[in-house]
Formats: sequence, C-alpha cells, structure tokens
Amino acid sequence: MYPGTFAASTPDHPAVIMGESGEVVTYRELDERSNRLAQFLRAEGLGVGDVVAVLLDNSARYHEVCWGIRRLGLYWTPINNKLTADEVAYILNDCSAKVVVAGTGVAADLTELGPEVVPSVKRRLFIGDQPPQGWESYDRVLAAFPTAAVEGELEGDMLQYSSGTTGRPKGIKRPERSIPLALENDVTVQFLRAIGFPEDGTGVYLSPAPLYHTAPNMWSLGVQRVGGTVVLMEKFDPVKALELIDKHKVTHSLFVPTMFVRMLKLPEEERTSYDVSSLKQVIHAAAPCPVDIKRRMIEWWGPIVSEFYSSSEAAGATFISAADWLTHPGSVGRPMMGTPYVLDEEGNELGVGEIGQIWFDSPIPLSYHNDPEKTAQAQDAKGRKTVGDIGYVDDEGFMYLTDRASFMIISGGVNIYPQESENLLVEHPKVMDAAVFGIPHPEMGEEVKAVVQPVDWADAGPQLEDELIAYLKKNLASYKCPRSIDFERELPRSDTGKLFKKKLQENYRAASPVASG
Repeated sequence: MYPGTFAASTPDHPAVIMGESGEVVTYRELDERSNRLAQFLRAEGLGVGDVVAVLLDNSARYHEVCWGIRRLGLYWTPINNKLTADEVAYILNDCSAKVVVAGTGVAADLTELGPEVVPSVKRRLFIGDQPPQGWESYDRVLAAFPTAAVEGELEGDMLQYSSGTTGRPKGIKRPERSIPLALENDVTVQFLRAIGFPEDGTGVYLSPAPLYHTAPNMWSLGVQRVGGTVVLMEKFDPVKALELIDKHKVTHSLFVPTMFVRMLKLPEEERTSYDVSSLKQVIHAAAPCPVDIKRRMIEWWGPIVSEFYSSSEAAGATFISAADWLTHPGSVGRPMMGTPYVLDEEGNELGVGEIGQIWFDSPIPLSYHNDPEKTAQAQDAKGRKTVGDIGYVDDEGFMYLTDRASFMIISGGVNIYPQESENLLVEHPKVMDAAVFGIPHPEMGEEVKAVVQPVDWADAGPQLEDELIAYLKKNLASYKCPRSIDFERELPRSDTGKLFKKKLQENYRAASPVASG
C-alpha cells in the first residue's frame, strides 16, 4: 500500500490538508505529481543509492517530493529550512546530492548554492513563481514527464542529518537496498498500528512539527501509506492546533512536550472551548516530558496519550501507553524494536534499576555517513548500538531515561549540539575560551546558554554580548544560537585542556529560577 493504491480506489480523498490555507491535495494529485518527479529522476539516470535533497518549509508540495524520491528507491535528505547557505552546502556536499528541490520560505540564499559550491548537484529545482538565479522551475521541468508510475518501483529510505560530536551534522545512512515498495517494509507502520491508526482511509492525522525532522516526515508519509489524511500545520500554534483538531475531527497526532506545555498554558476558557473528542490516540516523543505535564494532558484528553522513545539512528525503540504510564510514571516504555541493555563504562551489563548507558541489539544497521569512527563508537563487539542516552530498566522491563545524550541541548523538542557555537565563538578575536550548554526553560525545556572568557576582561559586558550573539546569528541558524552570554575570567579546564562543562553547567542550572523553583 502506498499513495498509488488510494489514487486508484479513492482518488478524491484528501491526502494533505494545509492547516492555515486550507489547500487540499488529493490522493490522485499526490500520486500523479510524485510520479512525474520519479519519472524525471529516472530520466536523469538516478538509481538505488543516489541522493535527492529536500529544502522546503511545511507546504502542500512537501509529501509529493518525498514520495517521488522514495518510490524510485533513492535516499531523500530533508534539510532544515532555517539553515544558512553555508550549513546547507555542507550537507549537500557531504551526502553528494545529485538533485535538490527547494522553495520559498527557506532562510538560505539559494544563489549561494551554485555548482562552484556544490559540484555534485546536477539539477536545482525550485517550487515557486520566480526561481532564483541558477535554479529551474520545478513545475515547468516536470510538466514534460508522464503521471504514470515508473517501472520497477523500489522502497527508498531517508538519509537524515543530525549533529555529530565535531559540531557538523552527521548523516545517518542505512545500507542501500533493492526491495519492493511495500507496506511491510515501512517501520513507521508498526508505530501507527501501536496507536491504532486505521488502515481503511478513515484516519485523520495532525502533523504539527517541521517535516525536515525524522519523525514528522516518516509518520506523515506512513499515514499516507495507509490512506489517511494529513492535516499539516505550516507552523505550530497552540490555539490553531486545537482549532484544527476540532474542525477536521483529527483522530491521531504526534507532539513534542513543548507543544503540550503551550496548550496547557492557554487560558482555561479558551483551551476548553474546542472539541477534541475526535482524538483516539496521540503520541509524543523527541524529548523527556515532565511527569506533571503529561499527567495534566491525560486528565484533559483522557488516557490516550502514548509515548515512544527512539532516535534518528533507529538504534532501538520503546513504546508506552497512557494506561501503562499511569502505573509507571516517567517511563518511556517497553521495547518495541530491539532489546535494550544497560551497560557501565567498561561494557558490563548492569542489573535491574542500575543506571548506565543504554544499548540496543536493533536489527536495523547503524552507520554515520562518511564517519567510520563515529559509527564504530556507536556499536560494540556484540553489534549492540547506542546513541549515548543514560537510563535504567525496572523489574517489569520498563525503561527510564535519566540523562541526555552527552551535552546535547533539547529545546522545544529540537536537538541542538553546542560545539558549533563554541567553535565559532573561539574564532572571534575578542574570545579566549567558550562553553555552550543548556539551562532549564519553563516552556522550551531548555534554552541555549553560553559562557565566554574574553581576551580582555575590560570587554566583558552587554555590548560584547550583543556583538557575539549577532556574530553567531550570521553564521548559524538562529535556533542554535545562545539566548544569553555570561562572562567568566577563566573557564574550568584540566591540565590536559579538557573543559569541565558539566561542572559549569550544574552551577548555572542550580542558579536558574526554573531549577530552583
């Protein structure tokens, strides 16, 4: 099953409804448009193992692009539409993308992504009225191609980028495969079945998050795989989300905890004025959800708030229903994919309730593109895989997370790695040393904080703080940049140069009103 199945059986059924504009994409349109793209890519000579990058905001055209790539057995690489041109160029070069599809609503100056910067890209397609210099009109190019499916359709896969320890994004790439485009080859369908999403076309799924993230992308494509309707929000707004649930009789959705916080903080009269009784199951992921927040959501929506834990690497996965969570508050559930092992620093298996690093014997291969060292670090001699999370398993097999992977910052459900900001700060002529980490934030979970050792202590103060933040925002996507910068005469480092960031972070966390309140 995939969009073509429903284009034949229910061609006028909505595959996508845009939340703000109300634009509808039917299954016939989704199938025909994605077929045109697949035909174009086949004509360009792309085959299994080749990469097409997608640089779009949440729009009515996003899914057709992904399906056009996917049904040809290619890798599709979603790129954050808030990244700068330099950041986008790095990803394009690293994944050796041969085609890029971009559109309006992206932060990067697309004219800076020409062949001299990204030589691997042979065709640059733009969805919109006025393609930038060096780009072609997506619709004009594809108009010459048929709407019939290509012969020998194969199952494609996502090549997702997430930041690595060096600060530069790392591609998470599973091995090339030549397998049929079939329902049973889509892992996401297992999650949809776990929350009871119907496979008869009657399900309505609210997609509130950016599609450049792994879960929103894969889940919404999974919904279309079983004939459901995706109500796609251009951007999340708590009132709009409730309005759309009410208006479209949404049955299922995937949220991050920050979205719960924002909805719960609405005035009660406004929050309860929308009918959410159509909801059958919702699920949350991406970041730990405070126990009180989740309990309040269950009190509001009923025992339909499930949770899953996984990663872009698909190193393993757990799932927990609302009913199980109420008797095991704080747990992320039991294994759904792979068996978890809790190991100490020497790789010894720990007992029930003992805290250590979590590993899985997941059947899905894990590989970081162009980074064999990181790939090796994420696997042990027994083939078990880890993304560095810390936690424990209780005597009933329920898993709990007690720490974050390394010093990753999770703000509003988005993973932020501080090394990029640190590297840039140290390159600034007025900075001697820098540390970037997360501190508690009442709504976002964490916010990005920087502490800087200036070359000249006389420079420390608001003026330098403003200068450094502006400097960072010119070089990095805004969400990665510190919201504030403090100054220290010297940062704590060992004799070997190791930064004691945890100690520094703990001091700032302790002083935070959120932590102390």
